[in-house]
Amino acid sequence: MKFRLLSLLFLPLVFGCKKESSPDEYNARAADPKLFHETATYLTDVIIHDIFKPPVASRIYGYSFLAAYEALAPGHADYQSLGDQLVKFKSPPRPDTSLAYCFPLASVKAFTVVARTLTFSGNMWDTYEKDLFAKYQDMGIPEDVYERSIAYGDTVAKHIMAYAAKDHYKEIRGYRYTVTNKPGTWVPTPPAYADACEPMWNTVRTFALDSVTQFRCPPPAKYDLAKDSKFMELAMEVYNTGKNLTDDQKATAYFWDDNAFVTNVVGHAMFANKKMTPAGHWMAIVRTVSTDKKLDLMQSVEAYTLGALAIYDSFIACWDEKYRTVRIRPETVINNNWDPNWRPFLETPAFPEYVSGHSSISAACGVVLTHLIGSNVAFTDTTEKKYGHGIKSFKSFEEAYWDASISRVYGGIHYRDGVEEGTHLGQKVGENVWRKAVTRRSRNVLAQSPKP
Repeated sequence: MKFRLLSLLFLPLVFGCKKESSPDEYNARAADPKLFHETATYLTDVIIHDIFKPPVASRIYGYSFLAAYEALAPGHADYQSLGDQLVKFKSPPRPDTSLAYCFPLASVKAFTVVARTLTFSGNMWDTYEKDLFAKYQDMGIPEDVYERSIAYGDTVAKHIMAYAAKDHYKEIRGYRYTVTNKPGTWVPTPPAYADACEPMWNTVRTFALDSVTQFRCPPPAKYDLAKDSKFMELAMEVYNTGKNLTDDQKATAYFWDDNAFVTNVVGHAMFANKKMTPAGHWMAIVRTVSTDKKLDLMQSVEAYTLGALAIYDSFIACWDEKYRTVRIRPETVINNNWDPNWRPFLETPAFPEYVSGHSSISAACGVVLTHLIGSNVAFTDTTEKKYGHGIKSFKSFEEAYWDASISRVYGGIHYRDGVEEGTHLGQKVGENVWRKAVTRRSRNVLAQSPKP
């Protein structure tokens, strides 16, 4: 009887203990990029839920993926920290090389800590992280390695958050733009007539740009309502295109809408739909191509990180141009001067026109991905299918970012020069990130050498 009682007491201890795996086994399981891709996508879900504005969303992605990269890179001899390569960024503390770590676990921990800190909905992260880390615990990682890896992820995350705290973001919260009402300048647009979005965004610290004016755009066409002026030619193109949109043009405009907060007016009622930001769309493209090309975890995190850095810097450079030129939107020009009933196919965003932000950030990310993955990488983008925006296939990243660019003319929210110069700006920003943010040691010499 005594023996049976002892046996019953011992059984829970036996079956309550998880079998430890060998380092090769648990590291291989943890290095499967699927869990990280799912976590990256979950961050987008939280950003959509919390309705972050596009520039702010790019900041969240930038620091979150930087944390993931810095926590993962020490486990890969061919990769290096971005310390002393990004503006005022120092490398996080290095792990103890005499001890064992599971760096994929450290990476996802660093990512979730930063993502949670920079977003609002902690309750969403509570639920998600409980399930996420249970999956890592089931991989047979020894308890000491598990705890050490989690601790290292926390260390990296704290380092990244200390870096983020000094980027001048907090100082510009609540700043409001004063409309001048000068001819040809931006004013709020229907239906919401919202305040200008992030008018001081050009004052936040960059990642790789030497300054926000490093790549100045040429001046936009001068505001001139004479029938033979360049400006009127641009405005009339938007007007006539909007009145005669083909089904394909409508599909293209809607596919790249990426409006975080779309206002709908039905009679006297107004409601909004929450959707993905431009940055979130391109992070989803990174997931799609990484999965298609079977990139490993390190390669995938590298792609997310460089893409996010490029998008963030591009928003800063673009916003500097927007609030320097403060150019009027097509909708305002058309409504005030010859057709008060005309409406663009897409809702006009709440900031000046020149240059196009979507054009800029798409080109910046696309250039980085072209360098990293290839110039003729075909992919099918199902990013926003769940929002009813359809599916599109592209032969390359370049084709995709030019498609995103022209979509803004089809949508009636940008002039042609605004989208073309925005694309050129983004290309320059992307090239700059590729030269400055050198992830692989074997790329050092090439990356730092001047371009031909």
